[in-house]
Amino acid sequence: MELTATGALSAARDIIGRPLGAVLPRLSEVLAELIPHRAAVELSTHCAHSPFKRTGAPELPITAAELAPLLAAGTAGRPWQGRAVLGGAERDVVAVRSDATARGSVLVLVREEGAAPAEEPALTVAQLLWDLVTGHFDRFAREALPGALARSRAAADTRARVTAELSTAQAAALSGVLGVLRSRSLDDAAARATATELAVSALIELRAASDRDRSIAEEPAFEAFARLADGLRPMLRHSPVRLELGPPDGPDAARGLPGDVAHGARAVVRALLLVVLEQEAVSRVHVGWTLTEHELRATVRDDGPGLLDACPLGAGSITDRLEALGGRLDMDAVPGWGTTLTATVPLTVPEAPTAALDPLSGLGEREVEVLTHLALGHRNRQIAQELHISESTVKFHVANILNKLGVGSRGEAAALFHRAA
Repeated sequence: MELTATGALSAARDIIGRPLGAVLPRLSEVLAELIPHRAAVELSTHCAHSPFKRTGAPELPITAAELAPLLAAGTAGRPWQGRAVLGGAERDVVAVRSDATARGSVLVLVREEGAAPAEEPALTVAQLLWDLVTGHFDRFAREALPGALARSRAAADTRARVTAELSTAQAAALSGVLGVLRSRSLDDAAARATATELAVSALIELRAASDRDRSIAEEPAFEAFARLADGLRPMLRHSPVRLELGPPDGPDAARGLPGDVAHGARAVVRALLLVVLEQEAVSRVHVGWTLTEHELRATVRDDGPGLLDACPLGAGSITDRLEALGGRLDMDAVPGWGTTLTATVPLTVPEAPTAALDPLSGLGEREVEVLTHLALGHRNRQIAQELHISESTVKFHVANILNKLGVGSRGEAAALFHRAA
């Protein structure tokens, strides 16, 4: 089946207009008409708290680790067709890579065994739609909107904590097995050697999986600062103000920063630089990052009159973003010598993300989807059909939404959603 230009644009608008959790299912539905497939899975490196998503074929035990090699398969901008190990077995797939994000993302369509190769027009549409989707969500990540940032930070913390607990438990169990198998009191040398090899291989795979997960959810500090520098240089390209950069150095330069911290810090520094450049008689601005054990300190220092008004610094996105990250902003202005602005962001997740910035920040992803439908006036049956869940599950989510928002009716919840949108 061919998709007309009008149809493709309509489908694209529908896809990116969906709640986050519904984007991949809708994208899969659209592409299924062009490239029939059993399941669609994605590894999106711009999404630090939930980089791996899937829809369809729940019986296939596909993992994020299996998708990681496909980030390097073929050429970005041109889908790759072939066989790859997914769900523990080789399968026919179409892998669509996008460089719309700085670190790349991949969409993988798992096809029926022996399916005919997808035709070039279908692959072109798949590539364009995936570039659009990844670019759309990367913009949200780069702009680090406060409400989304708070939810992302909380979700990232939960994900990291659960992953760490599972990894620790598995590593402890495997280490215990190794200790027993290495004991000289066992007689069967062949069995001991084989079991030892299996356990060692499992430990190696566990560590490799942990490294892959970290590479997706984190950015090395030097790389995160380099991306900031690339964004700042054009701002002063035609300005007499000289930009000096102080990247993190020493052992901390390779330290991993949580993705939301990196995005948020870059957004805050860009906003601070704009405020600083509005002053008269500024000829030099220094931007630097320093990492301590628990914090990232981003400084913007100028050689201006040292009379910067604190009011613009307390407005809108600067303080909102920092509060969402549990951070703070300090200003040290010395008349005649200049001003130093320091944004401090903790590298661990705040225990209580500020919900007041966004009344919806306490809702889970599925609850936000249900609330979106409530705000459109949909009844439980229609919501259940749209989200492919039962009406009883919808009722459960609605009750939780009303409780978390502190409202007494669906109408009040809808009004709160519209005010926050």
